[in-house]
Amino acid sequence: MIEGPDPEVVASDVRRALEEDLGAGDLTAGLIPASSEFSTRVICREDAILAGRDWFTETFRQLDPRVQLTWAYRDGESIGSGQTVCDLGGPARTILSGERTALNFLQTLSATATKARRYHDAVRGTGAVILDTRKTLPGLRHAQKYAVRCGGASNHRTGLFDAILVKENHIAAAGSITAAVHGAREAHPEVLLEVEVENLGQLAEAVAAGADRALLDNFPLAELRAAVREFAKQIAMEASGGISIETVRTVAETGVDFISVGALTKNVRAVDFSMRFL
Repeated sequence: MIEGPDPEVVASDVRRALEEDLGAGDLTAGLIPASSEFSTRVICREDAILAGRDWFTETFRQLDPRVQLTWAYRDGESIGSGQTVCDLGGPARTILSGERTALNFLQTLSATATKARRYHDAVRGTGAVILDTRKTLPGLRHAQKYAVRCGGASNHRTGLFDAILVKENHIAAAGSITAAVHGAREAHPEVLLEVEVENLGQLAEAVAAGADRALLDNFPLAELRAAVREFAKQIAMEASGGISIETVRTVAETGVDFISVGALTKNVRAVDFSMRFL
C-alpha cells in the first residue's frame, strides 16, 4: 500500500500552480461560450508508471467541481503506450483552463515514479533499498517524494527538520566526526543520525561515535565491499555519489543497505501525456 499524499499539500501545490498560470483569468478560454461542454480523454504516449492523480483531480476541483473524472489506472500502476488514463467531462472553459496545469503535475510526477521504478527493479533481490534525496524541484518536495513511493523506491529525510545528516562542513565546524555526533545526540536523541564519510577511517570513527547510519560518499566498489565486510553488523550503510542505472546493480551487490540517487527527482524527463477532445 502506497502512503498517500497530504491533501492539504496537494491543494496548496495546485492553488499555487493555478495562480501562476491563470493570473487574472484565462483570456483564450473566455472566447468559448460559457454553456459549452466537452468530453476529453488523457492518453499516455509511452510506457510509464502513473503518479499524480490527486494533483490532476484537485486542479479541476478547484476550478469547477462540475468536471467529472473517471480514472482507468491507479497511482503506482504501469501504463502502456497509447493507453487511456483518464476521461473527463464538463464545462469546456474549465477543462481548457486547467489542462496544462493538470498535465504538468501528471507528466512530472509520473516521470519521477517511472525513474524510481527502473532503479527499484534494477536492484531487486539484492536487499538494497533505493532512496531519494533533497534534490527535488523547488516547491514540489512532497509531491516528488510521493511519486518516488509510487515507483517502489523509498524516501530519505523529507527536509532538514526530520533527520540529521552530518556532512563535511558540519564536521569541520564541529572539529571532528566524534564531536559532531556527540553534539547531535545530545541535542536530538530521538532522530536518525547519519554521517557522511569519505574513507574507511572516517567510517570507523562514525561507528565508534555511535552514528545510526553512514553515508559512503563516492566510495570505489572495493572500498564499499571492505566497508560492508568490516562494519555491516555495527552500522547501516548508504552508498551515494554518481550512481547511474547502469551501475546501481553492481553497487547494490556490495551489500550496502541503502543507495541514494538524486537523479530520481532532479534528472527527470516528463512523461508524454496528451489530452484529446472527443
